[in-house]
Amino acid sequence: MSVATASYLARRAAQKERVRILYRRALKDTLNWAVHRHLFYSDADALREKFEANKQVADVDVIDRMIDAGETTYNKWRHPDPYIVPWAPGGTKFCRNPTPPPGIEIIYNFGREDND
Repeated sequence: MSVATASYLARRAAQKERVRILYRRALKDTLNWAVHRHLFYSDADALREKFEANKQVADVDVIDRMIDAGETTYNKWRHPDPYIVPWAPGGTKFCRNPTPPPGIEIIYNFGREDND
């Protein structure tokens, strides 16, 4: 395998990864914009059609420009207040009940202690 072929294959692999990441981020962000699942499905189909329409492009420079344009569009239309799972970092319940500091004893029998 020549250096040019190896370089081409490495660049194509990097492009495939960027497209995959862009599609997943855009799909997850589509779920933020859609209030109900039945609205999300039509938006997700439209997004998939946009990606599938350019699947046969072979020129690596054109692909790079298309990925850059897609990332710019994604950043422009990204949801300003995305949904965060409540128990995930940044969610409303994250670390709501943190572990107690060392030295604090928790008694779980709630008043039914042995009277010594």
